[in-house]
Amino acid sequence: QVQLVESGGGLVQPGGSLRLSCAASGSIFGINAMGWYRRAPGKQRELVATITSGGSATYADSVKGRFTISRDNAKNTVYLQMNSLKPEDTAVYYCNVDARTSDSWFVMTYWGKGTLVTVSP
Repeated sequence: QVQLVESGGGLVQPGGSLRLSCAASGSIFGINAMGWYRRAPGKQRELVATITSGGSATYADSVKGRFTISRDNAKNTVYLQMNSLKPEDTAVYYCNVDARTSDSWFVMTYWGKGTLVTVSP
């Protein structure tokens, strides 16, 4: 099994910044893509950003130029640097990884429990 622990959420004013972290642990054989999703109040979960094992990143149009995803493969950790935050960025942010454990041939998708980001004056 793979456990994901997110941190870094909180309350920030519009225009401010936050950095989310998500550390993966457990019997990990390898991690492929890592990413961040979010669910705003009353809305469906949406993709925010993903990053491949090689470092190639993709972003939702709504966060391009403001958010940066990165990863530290040695620490099995993915980060989301969020700048110029807007009230519409308010959501629960979930970490997501595609990983293979040491006791399986298959790559599975794992989710964190989420961390709340609130952007408000």
